Amino acid sequence: MNVMMAVKMYISKMVEESGPGMKVLVMDKETTSITSMAYAQSEILQKEVYLFERIDSKTREVMKHLKAVVFVRPTRQNVELLTQELKCPKYSVYFIFFSNVLSKTDLKKLAEADEHEVVREVQEMYADFIPALPHLFTMNIIGCSQGTNWLPNHLSRTTDGLTAVLLALKKCPVIRYQNSSGMSKRLAENVRQVISRDAALFDFRRTDVPPVLLILDRRDDPVTPMLNQWTYQAMVHELLGVNNNRVDLSSVPGVSKDLQEIVLSAEQDEFYADNLNLNFGDIGANIKALMDDFQKKSKSQQKVESIADMKAFVETYPQFKKMSGTVSKHVTLVSELSRLVSARNLMEVSEVEQELACQSDHSAALQKIKALFRNDKVTELELTRLVMLYIVKYERHSNNDISGLLDELGKQGVSERYRRPASALTEYCGVRRRGVDLFGNQNPISRTKKFFKGLKGVENIYTQHSPLLTDILDQLLKGKLKEQTYPYLGNTSLRDRPQDIMIFIIGGVTYEESLAVATFNKTYPGVRVILGGTHVHNFKTFLEEVSVSLQGPPSLPRRSGAERPRNLQIY
Repeated sequence: MNVMMAVKMYISKMVEESGPGMKVLVMDKETTSITSMAYAQSEILQKEVYLFERIDSKTREVMKHLKAVVFVRPTRQNVELLTQELKCPKYSVYFIFFSNVLSKTDLKKLAEADEHEVVREVQEMYADFIPALPHLFTMNIIGCSQGTNWLPNHLSRTTDGLTAVLLALKKCPVIRYQNSSGMSKRLAENVRQVISRDAALFDFRRTDVPPVLLILDRRDDPVTPMLNQWTYQAMVHELLGVNNNRVDLSSVPGVSKDLQEIVLSAEQDEFYADNLNLNFGDIGANIKALMDDFQKKSKSQQKVESIADMKAFVETYPQFKKMSGTVSKHVTLVSELSRLVSARNLMEVSEVEQELACQSDHSAALQKIKALFRNDKVTELELTRLVMLYIVKYERHSNNDISGLLDELGKQGVSERYRRPASALTEYCGVRRRGVDLFGNQNPISRTKKFFKGLKGVENIYTQHSPLLTDILDQLLKGKLKEQTYPYLGNTSLRDRPQDIMIFIIGGVTYEESLAVATFNKTYPGVRVILGGTHVHNFKTFLEEVSVSLQGPPSLPRRSGAERPRNLQIY
């Protein structure tokens, strides 16, 4: 099960089916993100795609010498834009691919609009989700709920994305959900409805043990997205933010112009792929090794004395230039991470975070938080993080000082956008909202997973937390996941050990959980687990998730047409 490979294969198939010749790839906002996560622009250029356009762009020119490969979501807006364009086509022929099931009504609209008979194919390619890693996917939705209810458009989008993952991986699973979450049950029912309605599409070869789809709610484990991280990918996302593989470094002191925005993709950056799950201390040593290797090759490039040397230089220059860019990018990144760790006193902050998450000394934790309030290096974001962790941990402690800490946030001048979600945190994920006892049964010895052998300058105390997902996966594999807490949808159940497991977390996932899944897959070679969520969170986006749940955001465009065909006609 590889969501990245599934999307890559779909995109390759789209381009190949249009045949030889110069092409333009026409996409919408979401399919642009999906495509960019799977392919670099340079890779697509090698497939004779010389132009990239947005379907909603009003400045596109007529280019009859180009074939159009159209890859869009089947939304009402996209269908309308396509019907308008087909009446006055800009390109010679059109190969139209939708990222999900298209209704018969919309297919008929397209056929009627094709007065010039320029459409060669209309197909469904189920790449309606964003692949972040081979085992990780997202919908890029921040704030999917209002209170404890789905926002309708986000429920629709999430259902579309999750069923597309099933179709892309050719899985028809038994479904389990978090019983304490009405949102989990609602999504599970929606997925089952789609499977029933489009039964022919889900008629895959049966396996001895069917795959499992387990739908969870972020509210059961609000601790994981609140913690600072110490692995490379997670640190970059936590401290700088990663948006569709792009990192904005424009605010980094002294950064060169060509490094103000960088691309971090495990598909295109070998060093990043090899190091994204390593701890911060090891990254420094590996960066040095990368630089040493680069310096050796740089010296060899300077020796051009013969025709043979010149030939070798020309042949190796592209790789040399790519390596130069890789070195510059990662040296800049690691330097900035180091600067932020020092400037924000993150070592001390993280130690207190881990104690809040994994230990139960209330008095000591409270005193350490108050001490950090007096430290000028600790930012308002870190103070908010600590207070929110304290609230989740000690909400029902008889001597808690939640109101005092919230007041202190105000006295410290912490902005309202941070204080508001902190004040309302129990409404979002307090004890009465959670279906499991997140702390009561926690045993630091059995619960803690040592993912790292040690950090230079960072002790294991900084990585002792283990997400709730680790326990859930372990129980699921051993057949001990309680049906009362995580019931099956319908009259199905599993007695045998599952081999294919799909976890989806409403309210977002984290890179710490992604690492837990990657580690699980390595530990149990016969088991394949993928993880998805409405978003991949850092602490800032988790704050947005909580805030939106209390307020409600603008909605996404809905899918067009309720009726869905089993197969598409190609005309």
